[in-house]
Amino acid sequence: MKLPREVPVMTIPNATLFPQALLPLYIFEPRYRQMLAETLQSGRMFSVAMQKPGRTRETPSPVAGLGLIRVAVGHGDGTSHLILQGIARVQLCETVRYKPYRIQRIQALTSPPCKDVVVDALLAKVRELLEERVNLGINFPFPSPPKSKNKNLEPPPGFSPKDVLQYLDKLTDPEQVADLVSCAVLPGPVERQTILETIHLESRLKTLIHFLLAEIKHQRNIKSQS
Repeated sequence: MKLPREVPVMTIPNATLFPQALLPLYIFEPRYRQMLAETLQSGRMFSVAMQKPGRTRETPSPVAGLGLIRVAVGHGDGTSHLILQGIARVQLCETVRYKPYRIQRIQALTSPPCKDVVVDALLAKVRELLEERVNLGINFPFPSPPKSKNKNLEPPPGFSPKDVLQYLDKLTDPEQVADLVSCAVLPGPVERQTILETIHLESRLKTLIHFLLAEIKHQRNIKSQS
């Protein structure tokens, strides 16, 4: 798929769009209604960037997810529900314009070649830790921010740990495994954004393992104190 040189950018607190992941959105702000209407008439692509924590002004994180609109349902009041599918990691470059909505030039980010043996070993460790999470009773919380603060985000339907593990076992692309596990498992926006910004696959898997180990250790401490 040929990526455009510049795209609209939707900045949302705590939101991370991973490649291949699906993100449900509720479009209600006038500027984003216009953005959606114009995007549907062109390439059906826009980028979702996480708002930089601690900033009062709209400040998108420099690495974001580029998404393709798969489904869009408009309502009588002008709002819309849509499903956005991530298709690439992108670096947000210079801003082309700010109003009525932000448009920025983008550069696709791809992982350099990795050693298959190392990647396979890291994937096996991720699978082992996911099993341990299940045994400890840790759910697979699809990350969605509080509704009161992030009306653009709609919570997706629930799914069981067994469903997640069975789905991941069918994946053959290690990039997909790393990103979709991070999307399904990591509840913290900082952790998810860290994974998104980690381009090298080996480093990404090692970072994911680090987060999983920390979560498991925390859960064990809770159980030992109860």
